[in-house]
Amino acid sequence: MTLTEKDFLRLYTYIHKNYGINLSKKKQLIEGRLGSTLLSNGFANFTQYVDFILTKANKNDIDVMLNKLTTNYTFFMREQMHFDYFRDTILPYLVEKKKDKVLSIWSAGCSTGQEPYTLSILMKEFLGHNAAKWDTRVLATDISQNVLTQAQAGIYSADSLKEMPTKWVKKYFKKLDDGRFEVTPELKSSVIFKTFNLMDPIKFRLQFDVVFCRNVMIYFDQPTKDALVNRFYGATNNGGYLLIGHSEALNKVTTPYKYLMPATYRKI
Repeated sequence: MTLTEKDFLRLYTYIHKNYGINLSKKKQLIEGRLGSTLLSNGFANFTQYVDFILTKANKNDIDVMLNKLTTNYTFFMREQMHFDYFRDTILPYLVEKKKDKVLSIWSAGCSTGQEPYTLSILMKEFLGHNAAKWDTRVLATDISQNVLTQAQAGIYSADSLKEMPTKWVKKYFKKLDDGRFEVTPELKSSVIFKTFNLMDPIKFRLQFDVVFCRNVMIYFDQPTKDALVNRFYGATNNGGYLLIGHSEALNKVTTPYKYLMPATYRKI
């Protein structure tokens, strides 16, 4: 299956326009990752497939394509420094400040759920016996319904939990007969999963105290990234935080957030 320059242009332009993902230099990746999809679905060539995506594809077809073209690899406690900072600096500040006892946390681009579940555990552990007095539900969004379905199921391999403290695994997970682990109902109920395209306007009911958007903007070009960060800023409470992946960086000159340290920003 060879992807012509014309079909490559059509496909990456469509993906960039609708989902913000910049694949303009990823022709070989597209060929490699979508070849099996074309074969299994009976497409004779990329022209037929691109025609289908642009004119007839449903949400699931788009989901399959985006999942193939982006990496959803993640695990619990990935980039742990962020979680330590959230526990040691952000939570003490918010708990002292928030008189309404509502902690509004957004995991944007949550993939299969490890990040929002970890944030929920950190809040429960920090608040202890007072946790029931607080609304600590985490909003977790992703463009892919497929990964959200996995996240809502909350079933993970033992390998993905190897960085998590053993006491947390025992407290917040149930071991299944096949050796995998399932998130407890209490923890599942503390995360609200929702399909959301980060290219859309942000119009949630609450402003956010913390936005985690880690290893998502690596797929965006600079104008797309700048526009998204501005939308995040408008949706962040004064004094709130934005945390991005350690392989990412914002333009310190143009971003409205104040730079604190690598991958950590604040709305002052």
